[in-house]
Order: sequence, then structure tokens, then C-alpha cells
Amino acid sequence: MTIIPEITVDEIDPQVVLLDVREADEWAAGHAPAARHLALSELAETDHGFAPGDRVQVVCKVGGRSARATAFLRDQGVDAVNVIGGMLAWAAAGLDVVTDDGSTGHVA
Repeated sequence: MTIIPEITVDEIDPQVVLLDVREADEWAAGHAPAARHLALSELAETDHGFAPGDRVQVVCKVGGRSARATAFLRDQGVDAVNVIGGMLAWAAAGLDVVTDDGSTGHVA
């Protein structure tokens, strides 16, 4: 069983990749400004570009999908952590949520 390390939105390190694993429509509605997008449904079939030892913070809407993505990445040697509370916690903390063109977005 893989241990799923967790952090809160207050503990996110801006120097570490923030990977958003929500679906494309959720991403399009709004995401963290510096996040990278790769839907959980595509993670296993896609070259995610992370190597063993890379640090990644994984976020979804609430934390369930990101926990699964974190486990998958950790099984591949990636130093991944789950952001508990997800984008709902991000927005509740007053952090920016944007669309791809930089305008104000919302968590869907």
C-alpha cells in the first residue's frame, strides 16, 4: 500500500510543479495560475514527463482524484504529494483562480 503524503493549500511550494488532474472542462472553468494540466483519466496513458525523484504537488477539485494520481506517481518514484481540499480549498483561501486567457475563473 502506498502512503499518500498530503499538504494543505497553505503549504504549497511555488517552486514545485502544481499538477491539476481535473478533467478538461473543469480546468477550462478555472485553475491555479501556475498549474500544469493533465487529467487523471489520461495520466497512465500519457508521458507525464516526471522522472523518479521529481517533486510534484497534485490537485483536483476536492482531493480524491489527486490522491489516486499521487499514488500512481509515487509508485513510479516521483516525489508527489496530494493537496487536501483541492481547488475548493484553494478558492476558499482566496487564491487566484484563472482561465487560460488569464481572466478570472471559478472552480467547477
